[in-house]
Amino acid sequence: MRILIIEDEESLAKLIKDGLVSEGFAVDYILDGETGQTRIELCHDDYDLIILDLMLPKRSGLEICKFARDNKITTPILMLTAKDGAEDIIGGLNVGADDYLTKPFSFQVLLARIRAILRRPKAALPLKLKAQNLTLDIIGKQLFKDDKEIKLTLKEFNLLEYLMRNPNRVLTREQILSNVWDFSFDSFSNVVDVHITNLRKKLDDKNSKLVKTIHGVGYQLSA
Repeated sequence: MRILIIEDEESLAKLIKDGLVSEGFAVDYILDGETGQTRIELCHDDYDLIILDLMLPKRSGLEICKFARDNKITTPILMLTAKDGAEDIIGGLNVGADDYLTKPFSFQVLLARIRAILRRPKAALPLKLKAQNLTLDIIGKQLFKDDKEIKLTLKEFNLLEYLMRNPNRVLTREQILSNVWDFSFDSFSNVVDVHITNLRKKLDDKNSKLVKTIHGVGYQLSA
């Protein structure tokens, strides 16, 4: 899952990002409303959720939310606000926010709200993925090959999940980087190749090759 944070207090944005990355999300953050609206307009399909501050320089969270909904952008939006008055909360919900959270808040409450939004029917995705003799348990963060559990690092799990959600589709390194890591990650890095190699060591056997290299393009998982 990939999340966009639009929050002008950089220390808070970084704190939220670090916490979400440790939970397995890929996260980008933007510090002003104008740039945030442009990112939503151009890249909304890349995100599963937007965390949007109400009070932003250059363009408010309410304006951004209204813009998104007026342009048929349906990505879930969680509004952050330092104001706890009913008018501000109702205003955010009326322009299309899916939920709101009043500052200050605990990270665990934020995480619970995010998970609740992502469980809603529109965003519902299979919680168990299967490919050949593999079963990936999204909630339990477990991988089983036949009936034997295979231990993965968090990044290996996220990478395999992305591949298994796109079976038989050729994915470029850039697509994998932007969905499993984040926009700021060095596109010339060989981190994707290193993680694919590590996954293969854990998944492949003499009779099967789960992840194929498509030379000059990227990788393909055979379902």
